Amino acid sequence: MLNRLLFQRIDNSSLIIFRIFFGILISLECFGAIATGWVNRNLIAPKFKFPFIDFDFLQPLPGNGMYFYFGIMGLMGICIALGFKYRASMITFTTMWTATYLMQKTAYNNHYYLLILISLILCFFPAERSRSIDVKLNPKIESNAMYAYIKWIVVLQLFIVYTYASIAKIYGDWLDFSTIAVLMHSKRNYWLVGDILQEPWIHTVIGSVGILFDLLIIPALLWKPTRKAAFFLSLFFHLFNSIIFQIGIFPYLSIAFSVFFFEPETIRKIFFKSKIPLTTSKVIIPNYKNILLIVAAVYFLTQLLLPVRHYTFEDDVLWTEEGHRMSWRMMLRSRQGKGRYKVVDKNTEEVFIINPKDYVSRSQERKIFAYPDFAWQFAQYLKKEFKEENRDVSVYLENSKISINRKPYEPFIDSKTDLAGETWYRTKHHSWILPSPYIKSEK
Repeated sequence: MLNRLLFQRIDNSSLIIFRIFFGILISLECFGAIATGWVNRNLIAPKFKFPFIDFDFLQPLPGNGMYFYFGIMGLMGICIALGFKYRASMITFTTMWTATYLMQKTAYNNHYYLLILISLILCFFPAERSRSIDVKLNPKIESNAMYAYIKWIVVLQLFIVYTYASIAKIYGDWLDFSTIAVLMHSKRNYWLVGDILQEPWIHTVIGSVGILFDLLIIPALLWKPTRKAAFFLSLFFHLFNSIIFQIGIFPYLSIAFSVFFFEPETIRKIFFKSKIPLTTSKVIIPNYKNILLIVAAVYFLTQLLLPVRHYTFEDDVLWTEEGHRMSWRMMLRSRQGKGRYKVVDKNTEEVFIINPKDYVSRSQERKIFAYPDFAWQFAQYLKKEFKEENRDVSVYLENSKISINRKPYEPFIDSKTDLAGETWYRTKHHSWILPSPYIKSEK
């Protein structure tokens, strides 16, 4: 049964059309990042980019180099859509996009991480075997079939993403819809819908649908009786997100995934009417079966464990942020922070009060007061800056307070801790993050 599920040969129309959609969308994302100023704001203008910890060696290209960098990624998207040098184009884009993701996290987005995973998976899929320039150049590679496991890998990845996204929403601030109220408050000036989005009943609908949609959409798309209804619901849901939250290509990428849930013959008739239909559905066991199963098992086990790693840390992830990233905890909170950075020369005891605006952008400034890893990295950055003046310093964040989901500000980071002298732990709670007041109040 497993062999039939994974190694049956099925029509590859869904993979081919997804390749085309994917290439177009990532090309728009990359060229759009240049046109909207995203590249300049996050990768060119700031003096310090706040890379993922352990990836300081990944630095943006100097000058206007990142414009060319994103231009190359955009061209790779066009090559992928056309199926020109597909494998090389896919690997190049995946490598460059992953580097971009790791070299700055001020504009972190779960969708950027998802794009890495999907790109990595596509590197191994035979998406160039039809309707591609590669086939024109080498007709021998043309095929109208693919293994069924290609479909199921995509489906399982999406199931993990949506299920964890749904589970993460089952917490107090989402269930009482206060998180939705905070999210919608920033949309109050939207033309036509701004006032409606402030209505409590709208918050109730959005919050309830958010949990149920993420939990049920994949099963609903898989089950034939509900597939069409689920598709149109998905279409509305993602277009709503695109209009209201303006999150780039990702609602459209989510819609594009739908092609893997419909019957292959249906996809062929819609997009490739002249494509030769697949008349047989043989089960053919590839010689790499065991390697595939081992690699897939390791990959998906990792995907299952990463989103729950925050349970291994002390305190609440909503407060500490430890284990938040790469966990599909999407749109769950709004954080604001405040405080004062104080630098003390260890030798002269001279004190310097730091104005963050002299070192970081406005968006970065918001992060260094509200997120512990940003606060730690900024302290390390200040230590390095002062070291260039032959000063050995300590760095303190005084009067540190944060507000989550517009609740009253609460003390956040221990003001007696020299952040410049602290070590960052990857799998251990940082004691200089003060205990969550929300857990105390619940007790």
